[in-house]
Amino acid sequence: MKNIQIIDGAANATFSLFQATEEEFAAIFPADRDMELVEDLIKRLGKKAANSVLAQIWGRPILKRDALGIHGTLFYDNQHRRPHMPPSKREIDWDDGSVSQAQRDLFARHR
Repeated sequence: MKNIQIIDGAANATFSLFQATEEEFAAIFPADRDMELVEDLIKRLGKKAANSVLAQIWGRPILKRDALGIHGTLFYDNQHRRPHMPPSKREIDWDDGSVSQAQRDLFARHR
């Protein structure tokens, strides 16, 4: 199972974690992406297929303290973040000006 953090516009700012099977994770985050906007997911899979995948993960919440890593981030109501995301939707591809030197060094080792 892989853990997905949900970043949404809700005032409660819980940013909950849910578990996904390998197949569900691959459907949400194709290739080696680790970020996705829900609007892009729906556009790529279609509303019915996207809702089917998401319905499964909503039944598998996990406490942050019990999670062994966050494998992907799914953004809801965050279209304003699109211009700031790397086109690849991979954490390791952030623009150098957006991250610290330590992060640049880390990301360079994993590209």
